[in-house]
Amino acid sequence: MAVDPAASEASSPPAAWLLDFDWPIAGRSWPAAGQLGPVWRTLDGQRGRCYAAGTASPGSDWIGLACLQHLPGASAGAEALFHYTVETDVRPEHEAELNAWYEQEHLPGLAAVPGALRACRYRRLQGSPRYVAAYDLLTPATLERPEWLAVRHTAWSSRVRPWFVAPRRTHFVRTDRFDDLVGAR
Repeated sequence: MAVDPAASEASSPPAAWLLDFDWPIAGRSWPAAGQLGPVWRTLDGQRGRCYAAGTASPGSDWIGLACLQHLPGASAGAEALFHYTVETDVRPEHEAELNAWYEQEHLPGLAAVPGALRACRYRRLQGSPRYVAAYDLLTPATLERPEWLAVRHTAWSSRVRPWFVAPRRTHFVRTDRFDDLVGAR
C-alpha cells in the first residue's frame, strides 16, 4: 500500500523533529532527556544533526518530520555507530512512484542487510529537500555489502533514481564515539 504523504502531513502532528547545525554545538538548547536521540556529526567534523521525538517543537530551529516508514534492520538491537542519510526532492509527477519504490522495495531491502540497524523515511513538513531516508548502521562498510549494492541496483531503482532532484547523501558518526571512530580534529 502506497503512503500518501500529503494526507499524513495534513492530519498528523510531527512524529519527530530534525535539527541540522554547524559544529560545535556550544550554546544550543536541547530537548528534555528521553526525547533526544543520538547527536550525529559528519565525518569531516563540520556539521551536526540530531532527531527528537514528540509532537511539540523542541525549539524554533527544529524542523518537523512526518514519519513515512520505520523498519527495524537485520542487526536491530546493536548500538548504532554510524548514520547515513539520503535527502531529495522529486518532481511532482513522479512522487507516487518514488513513494511506492521506497515502501515496497528500497527501504525493506536495505533494512534487511546485515549491519543495518534501522531504516526510516520522513517527509519534512517545511523546507527542502522534502524527503529524508535515514539508516542507522554498525559500520560504513554496510554500504558496500553485496546485499546493499544489489538493492541499490535493481531495475526499479534505475528507473526512479533519475527523478531525484538535488539529492544529498551524508555520512555521520555518533558524537560520543567521534574521536574513537574518526579521529580527533
